[in-house]
Amino acid sequence: MDIVGNGFLARSLAPLSDRHHDTVVLAAGVSWASGTSAADFQRESDLLAEVAARCVATGRRLLFFSTSSSGMYGRVTGPATEDAPVVPCTPYGHHKLAMERQLAASGADHLVLRLGHLVGPGQPPHQLLPMLVSQIRAGRVEIHRGAARDLIAVDDTVTVIDHLLARAPHGEVVNVASGNAVPVERIVDRLERRLGTRARREYRDAGARHTISTRKLRTLVPEVAGLGFGPDYHLRAIDAFPLDPDPSAAQAPLESRLSA
Repeated sequence: MDIVGNGFLARSLAPLSDRHHDTVVLAAGVSWASGTSAADFQRESDLLAEVAARCVATGRRLLFFSTSSSGMYGRVTGPATEDAPVVPCTPYGHHKLAMERQLAASGADHLVLRLGHLVGPGQPPHQLLPMLVSQIRAGRVEIHRGAARDLIAVDDTVTVIDHLLARAPHGEVVNVASGNAVPVERIVDRLERRLGTRARREYRDAGARHTISTRKLRTLVPEVAGLGFGPDYHLRAIDAFPLDPDPSAAQAPLESRLSA
């Protein structure tokens, strides 16, 4: 595969670079779920148009990463499925849905994956776990009341992507997540235990909680059953996350929010 991008997800996909030669992976663009930058959104739209046009010209498939976060599904009642209408509730969610529609209209063969919250080494500081670690070390963590997040280890995500591309679904939108939304308080509990410290918790309203449906994923990739997804899966994902020994290396502004 050809990988467009050099960030966290692009680097994580490098082991698949000699497979799936019919696929171009767009692993670049807006990855900050709290982002609202019109300029960043436009750059991703322009890049998607360019890469999609290349795929149309060469007959290759384009793999695009969207989101299954509360920004996309926060207003959904019941399990969040890919084929039901959604009304995004954040600028990031609106942007990602617009990118999905732009890709569908481009004429390129494509696959869209709506990702849960990835966990793994080398994450940028604005993503969920590095941000929480930074805030806990600073002694104060801000939590939106009622918020929950679906964590999935990036290594498991790469395994799922490998299987999906081998089965070559066309024009599909697929949730890639564990299917278990974990209250943010429990994520903080586990990180505090690993760090050996406790932080003051400050609560804000406007949390969002939803369950991501993985029925389509499990149908397309039966091997998901062997990845250990379940109520305690988040503990394994968190425990595999490397804690930077230098707190300054993982700092993120305390004003960062947990409202993906």
